Amino acid sequence: MQAKICGLTTAEHVQTCVDYGASFCGFILNYKKSHRFIDYKTAEILTNIPKQNTSYVGVFVDPTEEELDQYSKLKLDYFQIYGNFNSDDISKIKDKYKKKIIVALQIKEKKDILNYKTFEQVADIILFDSSGLHQSLSWDFNWVKDVPQSITKMLAGNINMDTLENLKKITDIVDVSGALETDKVKDVKKIKEFLNKIKKIND
Repeated sequence: MQAKICGLTTAEHVQTCVDYGASFCGFILNYKKSHRFIDYKTAEILTNIPKQNTSYVGVFVDPTEEELDQYSKLKLDYFQIYGNFNSDDISKIKDKYKKKIIVALQIKEKKDILNYKTFEQVADIILFDSSGLHQSLSWDFNWVKDVPQSITKMLAGNINMDTLENLKKITDIVDVSGALETDKVKDVKKIKEFLNKIKKIND
C-alpha cells in the first residue's frame, strides 16, 4: 500500500515526505477555500525539491484551461482533478499537458462508486474521496471492494493510523491530510509516524 500526503505547504513538510518514503506529495493549487492552498510561487519552490521516488501531484477543483496551462509548467507528475468533467475532457487534458491523471470521485452513497466506469479507460488512478473536499469526512470504504483489481484505487476521507491495517486489503493508495495536522498545520512528527506505520504494514 502506498501513501499520498496531501495539502503540503512548506519545504520541511515536503522534504520529510520524500525522506520517509511517501509515494505521492499533493499540493492544493487553485482551491482558495482550503487552508492548505498555496500560491504559484510557493508551488514552484516546493515542486523543485528533489523528489527521489516520490511523485508530485497538483490538486485542482474545477480548473480552467488557463490554470492548467500555468501549472503545467511546474514539475508535477500528476494532475488530480475534481469537478464536472467527462472522459473526453480528461483524455484531452492528459494529451495536452502530458501529465498522468488522478480523477477524484466524491462519494456520498454507495452508487457513487460506480462513477469509476466513466473514467477507467483514461485515468491513471481513481481517487474515491468524501464529498467534503477540504473537510475530511468519513464514508464506508468497504464500498470500493467491488471495484475491479485492474483499477489503481486511492482512498481519502478521514483516514487515520488506526484504520490503515484494514485499508491495505481494499486499496492501493491512501490519501491523507487532516490526520497529519495539528491546529490545521502539517505536523512533521505525525507525518513521520504515519509513513513509518505504512512501511511496517507493508513489511
